[in-house]
Amino acid sequence: MYWTMIISAGLAALLHIQFFILESVLWGKPISNKTFRVSENEIEVIRTWAFNQGFYNFLLAIGNGVGIFLVLTNRSGIGYTFLVSNCSIMLGAALVLVVSKPQMWRGAIIQGLPPALFLTAFWLY
Repeated sequence: MYWTMIISAGLAALLHIQFFILESVLWGKPISNKTFRVSENEIEVIRTWAFNQGFYNFLLAIGNGVGIFLVLTNRSGIGYTFLVSNCSIMLGAALVLVVSKPQMWRGAIIQGLPPALFLTAFWLY
């Protein structure tokens, strides 16, 4: 269970770094537009929101990275606190996505599965 938690929390962090890159660095590029189903007309209107959302995702990834580092360096109490908190937020955001826009179910699964796996393994550990 230990390595399941570390790997799933790490994967969640890597995905959120990818979201940061798509939302804050590559916004307006075809890959970002396709990923988030944004039309050419919406790019500038949503740019500030996407930039902010990207940094939100980046900060969640950093939190998971800090949590993993703390767990791996035998400071598991505070490390698991970081990881449970961040993974709960990540999973909550995935649930909001699928409830608010059901056609984005694939994105919600991609976003929510690693933190859900971490939380499940944590509670079973």
